[in-house]
Amino acid sequence: EVQLVESGGGLVQPGGSLRLSCVASGFTFSIYDMSWVRQAPGKGLEWISAIDNGGGIIRYTNSVKGRFTISRDNAKKTLYLQMNSLKPEDTAVYYCKRTASNDRGPGTRVTVSS
Repeated sequence: EVQLVESGGGLVQPGGSLRLSCVASGFTFSIYDMSWVRQAPGKGLEWISAIDNGGGIIRYTNSVKGRFTISRDNAKKTLYLQMNSLKPEDTAVYYCKRTASNDRGPGTRVTVSS
């Protein structure tokens, strides 16, 4: 059974930072491309970043380029998202997923507010 468990969210002031983690189990993590997506209140899912299985090919949506960094540790079966210079519009529930699949975890909530 595929399991993805996100953590690291919370309340942060504008300009602050958070590091999200996603621990994977139930599949061979190291062979899958992975992504982060988010869902803001009242909005649909938004793809924000992807990383290939080896960590060498990385993509970001324009709104987070230069502020967010995706990475992975295949030995730990863990995906990360370092988020810096956070803005109120980054407020959302963040999910990790296998890029080519719709499965995702319960998510971790990020609230950016003063």
